Amino acid sequence: MRNFVFILLLSCLGTSISGADTCTYDTYRWNTLTKNAEDYKRIQKTYSQLTEEEIDELTGCTVCLEDQVDVFIENLPPFKVCKHLATDVKTALEESIFLGQIITEVVGYRVGKTKGGVDGLGSRTQFSNHSFGSAIDINPQFNGLYNNCVDYNSSCRLIKGGAWNPARAESLKADAHIVRIMKSIGFKWGGEIAGKQKDFMHFSISGY
Repeated sequence: MRNFVFILLLSCLGTSISGADTCTYDTYRWNTLTKNAEDYKRIQKTYSQLTEEEIDELTGCTVCLEDQVDVFIENLPPFKVCKHLATDVKTALEESIFLGQIITEVVGYRVGKTKGGVDGLGSRTQFSNHSFGSAIDINPQFNGLYNNCVDYNSSCRLIKGGAWNPARAESLKADAHIVRIMKSIGFKWGGEIAGKQKDFMHFSISGY
């Protein structure tokens, strides 16, 4: 079934969502040994040359810059997301702000291999959901990514972003407007990830 979906996507991707023939993106790998982003490079190819790993099977979004659009929201720096998702994401954020949600920053599209298995050099081997423009991070300086955190407590270890403090208006909680509204349009919240990580800033279709 997975291969059928991939072939179907490729048949629709002779050109980009926006009609371009060429796919371009800048990418890197995260090295788990050095704790650094490495192997920066620019990729340029035709859409017919896209591989399975360069297309998100859940959304049909790709790693290509040509398939991303800028989202402009008053008082926020612009950010990019996949064209398939941009309208819903913009509406969700604007509705949340109208209802009183404090949003200071949104991070969207950025291409990098930051998840999945590790190769012989210690580098991650799979693209993140951000790589497809199908994930956003909200207020990362107040909503960190934690490890050793099945349930949030003092033993959770902050590994990215700022400390999460549910007493702060900028820190996202399960009952926050943005969490409720993003879930209503099909996104999952990283603060409810099952397992040892909690990513309080993060929203994606898969949750990771």
